[in-house]
Amino acid sequence: MSELIVEKVQSYLNELLPDMGLELFEVQFRTEAHGWVLRVFIDCKEGVSLDHCSNVSRELGQYLDVEEIINHAYNLEVSSPGLERPLRSLEDFSRYKGKKARVKVHNAIEGVKTFEGIIGDVGEEKIYMNLADGSSMQFTYDMFSKARLAI
Repeated sequence: MSELIVEKVQSYLNELLPDMGLELFEVQFRTEAHGWVLRVFIDCKEGVSLDHCSNVSRELGQYLDVEEIINHAYNLEVSSPGLERPLRSLEDFSRYKGKKARVKVHNAIEGVKTFEGIIGDVGEEKIYMNLADGSSMQFTYDMFSKARLAI
């Protein structure tokens, strides 16, 4: 049931957000200690503002009320992916070229599994990073078990 709700919310937001200059990052709908939470993460090249979150929350709330997609109590949260947002594709790495990232690899490289550095060039298959110790490394995206921006 929650997967269907996520799909409907994603579909609605994928139509709504581009007109607002925003993009959808992720939708979660799950039960937590205080009850059900519908959590929406939005993004924007210029950064997400409080007004962006407020506007999306209002529009989405009205849609959910009219469509009656969720038939029990829930909390709606709209926010950005944050300063340490996950990097989930080569396109994300390309978009954040020149920014600091922390990556964790599936298999250790010379005994090390976590690397931090500045994202360099991103090719069709390769991601280059200038590491904090001054060295450079090249990775393929499938080497990562986790990747995110770092502050």
